[in-house]
Amino acid sequence: MALIKSISGIRGTIGGKAGDTLSPLDVVKFTSAYSAWILSQGNNRKVVMGRDARLSGGMINQLVAATLQGMGIDVLDLGLSTTPTVELAVAMEKAAGGIILTASHNPANWNALKLLNHKGEFISAADGEWILQKADNQDFDYANISQLGKYEQNQSYIQKHIDLILDLPLVDIKAIKNRNFRIIVDAVNSSGGIAVPQLLRALGVEQITELFCEPTGHFPHNPEPLPEHLGHITSRMEAHDFDLGIVVDPDVDRLAFMSEDATPFGEEYTLVAVADYVLQHTKGNAVSNLSSTRALRDVTEKWGGNYYASAVGEVNVVEKMKEVNAVIGGEGNGGIIYPELHYGRDALVGIALFLTHLAKFGKPTKALRGSYPNYHISKNKIELTPEINVDEVLLGVMQKYAKQPINNIDGVKIEFEKEWVHLRKSNTEPIIRIYAESESAATAEHLAKKIISDIKELIK
Repeated sequence: MALIKSISGIRGTIGGKAGDTLSPLDVVKFTSAYSAWILSQGNNRKVVMGRDARLSGGMINQLVAATLQGMGIDVLDLGLSTTPTVELAVAMEKAAGGIILTASHNPANWNALKLLNHKGEFISAADGEWILQKADNQDFDYANISQLGKYEQNQSYIQKHIDLILDLPLVDIKAIKNRNFRIIVDAVNSSGGIAVPQLLRALGVEQITELFCEPTGHFPHNPEPLPEHLGHITSRMEAHDFDLGIVVDPDVDRLAFMSEDATPFGEEYTLVAVADYVLQHTKGNAVSNLSSTRALRDVTEKWGGNYYASAVGEVNVVEKMKEVNAVIGGEGNGGIIYPELHYGRDALVGIALFLTHLAKFGKPTKALRGSYPNYHISKNKIELTPEINVDEVLLGVMQKYAKQPINNIDGVKIEFEKEWVHLRKSNTEPIIRIYAESESAATAEHLAKKIISDIKELIK
């Protein structure tokens, strides 16, 4: 069905022919190429790995671990874990790199290998290209019998991750405990079902309702934490009394909240709220990608900082954050990057900072959301077919709107006074994403539909 090779790893559906899907042969080939890259970096031969709970995870896990060993790499397997936990473990173990087995928000029939460097951060574009070329050429040598890698398991790192969060100066356990929050968690039956309740208990939250927190891998709904997928938690919140709903994706790097009246806080506003709290107490700058809400700019400037935009993608956000010395950053899909802890999207640290902010705010979640500028983003996508030339489509859109301010560092972003629309080809799915923002939801939706109509005409 689909196999997508990108600089950050390999992602695809399970089942089908090698080369067309994420087959066992492809897993071995790309793990071998990554291992060759690790070996080219120096004498450190240790790699940390972990996975989410999706059904193919156990099979992929065995293939990756055995291949790493076959290349002479020592493996530390965290088992069921989260993406940010593996990232932290790489740095704490002083490992040469890490592999996270997760297709993130993709449906259950997908899986992927996310590749990390020795800092526990996603590999660079140049390193990704090196690995892809190695894989295509199958240019790697396996270890002889005396140099095979060792294998070790360690399931303590989620707690270590939580302990690091609890030690952060801006996380106030006493304030959270005193609010006596009533919280419901939807962890889509993946590893967030382990990590999020464990974190909440450590933060002093006693009233926790766990919804889909058994890490069985049987996703009860589409795992992308968008409002249209959250009917179960909405129904529970409407029928019972909660202060907050927390939703994470399968690998716990995306975070969404539900207000006490069962309305979405807004994925875009996860970062806005956390940044508001961080910037109140830490003078500095903020970064998000081109597709994220302008509300982050408003909040950043309110506290005397400067806002910067990056190309879409975690590695690009992190690069920009380091360049401008940002104290908070992330992406509008609910990805929080707090460099005081590490340079990776981390729903767990996002939960701790948000709950501290909400506790000190002293009012309901809905009131906190109402304290921010109210922009609306319409998020749409068009599925691609092999005969569509995406570059020609984007060029056609640029030509049509040549009189408007245009930014093409990452796809095409067009400004319309207070509105904007951003078109880009996804790195993880065969689609074009179309994001449009306005102070009016109707205007944002109209703008998105107009651009979609233009694209369809160009495709014809």
